[in-house]
Amino acid sequence: MGSILSNTLKCINESPPMNTAFDPERLQQLKSDAFENIESYSDPKQPKALSNYTAQMKTILQADPSMLKSLPEYLPVALFGRIKFSDVAKKQWALWLKTNVIPSWDEFKVSVAFNNDDLNLVKAVRAHDQNLLIEACAVLFLLMHDNTKPSKAKEADDQYNEEDDDSDRNYAHDDYEGNGDVDGHAHDEEYDEISFN
Repeated sequence: MGSILSNTLKCINESPPMNTAFDPERLQQLKSDAFENIESYSDPKQPKALSNYTAQMKTILQADPSMLKSLPEYLPVALFGRIKFSDVAKKQWALWLKTNVIPSWDEFKVSVAFNNDDLNLVKAVRAHDQNLLIEACAVLFLLMHDNTKPSKAKEADDQYNEEDDDSDRNYAHDDYEGNGDVDGHAHDEEYDEISFN
C-alpha cells in the first residue's frame, strides 16, 4: 500500500512528458502565420512599425504567456530578429528539423542566443511551456534560412553578404547585428545564451 501511494505521489509531482518530435505541418503553418504578421508591419514608410508591434506583443506575452495556447505564432513574431544561431547551432538545428527531433532543454539552451532584453519573456514562456519556446525558435530558424523569408530578414542578410563573408555573422535582423570576435565566433553584449538551468 505504501509503495502504491509513493508511486502515485511521484507521478503527481513529476512534470508531464515533453514532446519529443516536431510536427512539420504545424511548424510550416506557424511559419506562414508569423510571416504574414511580420510582412504586414514591414512598411518602408513606417520603419518603426514592426519593432513597435513586437515590443507591445512581448509585453503582453510576458504578462500572460497562456495566450500562446491559442496564438502560438505570436512568440516567433515577438522574437523575430532578436535571436542568433552560431554556425555549429545552424547545423544542429538543420538536423533536428530534418529528423523532426525536438532537442532536450540542455541541447536547446546552448543552441540559440537571445537578446538580453528578452530574457524575462523567455523565462516566462519556459515556465509556462518550454516546448512552445523551442518550437518558436524552430519557426524562427525556418524563417531565417528558408528561401522565402520576411523582407526585414532578407534585407539584413543581403546587407551582411555585401559587407562580410564570415557566416558566423549571418544575423536575421540588422537592428541587432553585432560584430564577430576575431576567432570567428559571433557574440556581442546584447546577446547571450540562456542563463538559467
